[in-house]
Amino acid sequence: MSEELNKISSVSLDSMEKALGHLETELVKIRAGKATPGIVDGIMVDYYGSATAISQVGNISVADARTLTIQPWEKNMLQPIERAIIGANIGVTPQNDGNIIRLFMPPLTEERRKELVKKAQGEGEHSKVAIRNIRRDAMEQVKKLQKNGLSEDICKDAEDGIQQTTDRFITLVDKHLAAKEKEIMTV
Repeated sequence: MSEELNKISSVSLDSMEKALGHLETELVKIRAGKATPGIVDGIMVDYYGSATAISQVGNISVADARTLTIQPWEKNMLQPIERAIIGANIGVTPQNDGNIIRLFMPPLTEERRKELVKKAQGEGEHSKVAIRNIRRDAMEQVKKLQKNGLSEDICKDAEDGIQQTTDRFITLVDKHLAAKEKEIMTV
């Protein structure tokens, strides 16, 4: 029976790590006034009829703190990349000079910074909800094992372990959010 408890713990731990990883990915997409290649992650371009990530059709580099450049491997991809960036609505207008696409990150206003902090907190709340749902599912599985004859003490210890793991991941989410908020609010 304790093998089943170990499986429940490891599955819930793995799921919580995935939830935290998803939060990290989403926080990278929230720009803090600095140019990072992560801003265009997830933007898909029509590449000969199939949706392809921008990173697969060109070279993305940071020219300076506020400029991102995209050098397509094929010149005929300039227009589709430009359309995809405009369609993604990331708050930046691409500048196409016929060879390269430049994204100039405008300085953030105080109001825009506060909006980005709210967006980051919303992503953090989604992660916390996901982590709590994982905890709930794991607790239900432990209770099911208890009904099937596992001792109450062992089940209580397993539940305590799951709760400690949950608390640890909620703390990590809060740390990620605090770091992102500091990054966004720094002028």
